[in-house]
Amino acid sequence: MSCLSTERVVAGPEVSATDGRVEWAPARSLWIGGMTLAALGLGPVFVTPGAVALFLVTSGVTLCLGHSIGLHRLVIHRSFEAPLWLERALAWLGTLVGMAGPLGMVRLHDTRDWAQRQSACHDLHAHRAPAWKDAWWQMHCRLVLARPPRFLPEPRLREDRVLRWLEATWMLQQVPLGAAFFLIGGMPWLVWGIAVRVAVSVTGHWAVGHVTHRRGPQGWAVDGTAVQGHDLPAAALITFGEAWHGNHHAWPGSARLGVEKGQADPGWWVLVALRRIGLVRGLREPRHLTPREGLRRIGAGAPIPQGVATARPASRTS
Repeated sequence: MSCLSTERVVAGPEVSATDGRVEWAPARSLWIGGMTLAALGLGPVFVTPGAVALFLVTSGVTLCLGHSIGLHRLVIHRSFEAPLWLERALAWLGTLVGMAGPLGMVRLHDTRDWAQRQSACHDLHAHRAPAWKDAWWQMHCRLVLARPPRFLPEPRLREDRVLRWLEATWMLQQVPLGAAFFLIGGMPWLVWGIAVRVAVSVTGHWAVGHVTHRRGPQGWAVDGTAVQGHDLPAAALITFGEAWHGNHHAWPGSARLGVEKGQADPGWWVLVALRRIGLVRGLREPRHLTPREGLRRIGAGAPIPQGVATARPASRTS
């Protein structure tokens, strides 16, 4: 199998995206397992209107500004430009989601993306396992490839002292936040502001990824790849646009994920607002990008979405 490299993942002919074993990751498993047990056991006991409101607000801020905009669209894909202080602040908010540190998120994302771009990849990277097994794999285990590629992040990532500090302390970042919540609102705020939020965010991230790599509507396909992206319209608002995963597979460098007419993308709306006040610039859309090799529109005579007409998809490959 020919293993193509991506921007940060370097793969030679000896590398394999399929040959590997799934191992239990103790620290990761105990982290999310502990948060989930605390959420299930203590959440119903300490539920109050204020605690639920805190959960909703902090989840929205960390998932939208932190995960979707900060880590995914900026740190990973560089789909827009922001001053360094804002990038670090957004990365901190993304770290508070509780999935991993910023550098760990880049590595996990890019390795999975590299694997999915091959002609075949391991079931873990493809989300092919049944839901219960895939949930265990994705949240409690790690894939150890027998012949892995090299991960080479650019200097601006690996040499950034703030990102390295966040990476080394990503679990501990919940401590000062939890202390503040406890001082203000007692146990209800601590449980719902930390444990319930982290458990729901991480589990929700897995659930959306599981579905959008297996089934659902598609506006685009990328021929010659092991995994296709699908859309999950029902989750567009609560994922702040991340559920338009078929669009993202087609245009990974786009800051706008809801590229079709009528596709709600709250993350994009926030970016447009930030651009208006001068905090971000250079927002990239499909019309600014070169189409991926093998990209084609789904459906006979399917129209090109508004704003994409200047970027012609490549013809279908055999």
